[in-house]
Amino acid sequence: METRYPNKKNSAAPRTFRETLQFYLIDCKTPLGKFIDIFIILLNLVICAIFVMETYPVSETTRRLLWNTEVIIVLFFIIEYIARLYAAKNRLRQLLDIYSIVDLIAIVPTISLLVLPLFGVTPNLGFIKMIRVVRVFRIFRFLRFTADPQFFFGSITRRLLNLIRLFLTILMIFFISSGLFFYVENPLNPNVQTFGDAFYFTVVTLTTVGFGDITPLSEAGKWITVLMILSGIILIPWQISRIVKEWIYISTKKEVLCPGCGLRYHDENASHCKSCGHIIFQEYDGD
Repeated sequence: METRYPNKKNSAAPRTFRETLQFYLIDCKTPLGKFIDIFIILLNLVICAIFVMETYPVSETTRRLLWNTEVIIVLFFIIEYIARLYAAKNRLRQLLDIYSIVDLIAIVPTISLLVLPLFGVTPNLGFIKMIRVVRVFRIFRFLRFTADPQFFFGSITRRLLNLIRLFLTILMIFFISSGLFFYVENPLNPNVQTFGDAFYFTVVTLTTVGFGDITPLSEAGKWITVLMILSGIILIPWQISRIVKEWIYISTKKEVLCPGCGLRYHDENASHCKSCGHIIFQEYDGD
């Protein structure tokens, strides 16, 4: 897990370009660090919106505009990927990091469609369809911003972080399931014409309403539906259980920030931090 605030020993000593780059890529307090965070999140939102819009009947001009926008965004993703790899203290570890793998998944589909024609290779319909399916997993890029409590504009409570993770888990299940279901069902299912149709099916299925107006016709569609339901009944309760455990834990503690290590919750009547041993002062009623 990356730390949002690097330990700045010898802060008077000037940073190298590599250290400066690493700092601003994970910083969320300085104006530049905030701008980078906001900019990356906006790019992620736009790239997901492009994926959705392409499933609707749009003009050739609009489709070309969407493609050009996607290429520009992916170029920024490439710059970000190279910058993180260059600035990392351990580049091999960075290369194998789950977030780096997700970043690579976001880059490869578009790059493949751009580079292959340069080598005289014309992607066939099956390859293009596979590339489009892979693009649905770009939503995983949002996970980077919920890696730890140092989220976005600064420190947030664990309770709020778990709520954000729960919301993001639900969003990812709905988005990925809808995208995959659309691409396998659209060619042969007259009831699945757009991403909206697939999203409607996902919501109805995962909420167990089951109107039955849209049903999977392909074997792939049936398997995606099964995986969709399994992921919903496993991941969502798991995230909810973390929230409940956090609430139970907090209900038995008192919120007093330790000036030594920053631990927020302590046992009632505790005079020392159980993490670092620093003296803490609590207000409580004596007997």
